[in-house]
Amino acid sequence: MIVKLNNNTLPKVFITLICIIGLYSCSQKEETHPIVIVEKPVKQDIEVFGEYVGQLTARQKVEVRARVDGFLESMHFQEGKLVKEGDVLFTIEPSPYEARVNRVKAQLAQAKAAAAKAKRDVDRLKPLYEQNAASQLDLDNAITSLENERANIMMYEAELSQAELELSFTKVKSPLTGYIGERQVDIGTLVGSKGASLLTSVFQTDTVFVHFHMTALDYLNSQQSNVNLTKMDTTRRSFQPTVMVTKADRSEYPLKGIVDFANPQVDSKTGTFTLRAEIPNPNRELLPGQFTRVKVLLNVIENAVLIPKKSIIIEKGGEFVFVMRSDSIVEKRFIQTGDELKSSVVVNRGLLSWEKVVTEGLQKLQHGIKIIPTTPTDSIWINKPKLED
Repeated sequence: MIVKLNNNTLPKVFITLICIIGLYSCSQKEETHPIVIVEKPVKQDIEVFGEYVGQLTARQKVEVRARVDGFLESMHFQEGKLVKEGDVLFTIEPSPYEARVNRVKAQLAQAKAAAAKAKRDVDRLKPLYEQNAASQLDLDNAITSLENERANIMMYEAELSQAELELSFTKVKSPLTGYIGERQVDIGTLVGSKGASLLTSVFQTDTVFVHFHMTALDYLNSQQSNVNLTKMDTTRRSFQPTVMVTKADRSEYPLKGIVDFANPQVDSKTGTFTLRAEIPNPNRELLPGQFTRVKVLLNVIENAVLIPKKSIIIEKGGEFVFVMRSDSIVEKRFIQTGDELKSSVVVNRGLLSWEKVVTEGLQKLQHGIKIIPTTPTDSIWINKPKLED
């Protein structure tokens, strides 16, 4: 069959053929040498964090109680304000204790006077006894009387010390420097040592503790890491178990703490054990009793190899990436991955840090084809090296 073309049809046919050939050539070129983006893995230390719920407590909380009986006479502080160690907080009526001190002082003076007389009697009888002018019995009685009076002196001195100590307890002083709480009794109240009357409490909050619970599994994993929560292993390099907490508004508190205590016993009911961290609190931003979110450094993966998540393809055989060889040929490489960041993942096995992987254009690739590699203008897939369990 012969098709006759007129002069008007012929140019259109040529143009159509040229377009088809051009498109086919472009398609063939794209299939043979696809343009893709390749990047090198990033090698860096990765911090692995665990997150828990904790509660803050004051570094020291001391309950101030009455140590002697009596009526509360006066108060010498403002509630909620800073007090220093040794400051007088309360005064308990001192007059009964002053009277006892004076009475014991008088008894001590009598004992000293009696001892002085007994000493004179002994000194007088000794020469008489030597001259056979006094009997042995008289001398023995004088020596016994002297010893008794000296014993009375010691007894009254001890009573005086006790009386003066009790008198000093009428001035209730702060046991430490810190912030004082609300008073628990009013002026004029009868307080007593037998009831151990609570007057107020003093809190040392320039440093606080945070208590939190960790699972037994986390503890077991920590033993294999290079962050030692419960003991220091001098045979290997270790990192400090740093702790970060949140403030009442859920924002992150800027100062970090260190785990300083781990309970050696696991709670059989919950399967957890308690840890404690000490955190500086110079501006009192952290309040004792407050619940907080605790982030604990559990492990540091040193020299980890990181690649973007988007470069990994998952199939039945496992996870693989396309690795570019030096001749721009890509090969399908199965890898073993580990911990994940938000946009990247740690490669535990199957990839070296100097090799290049394809991160974009994966849908065009097959094992063994040649590619045209390009580099990204702005690689933003690497985040701050921190992981959260």
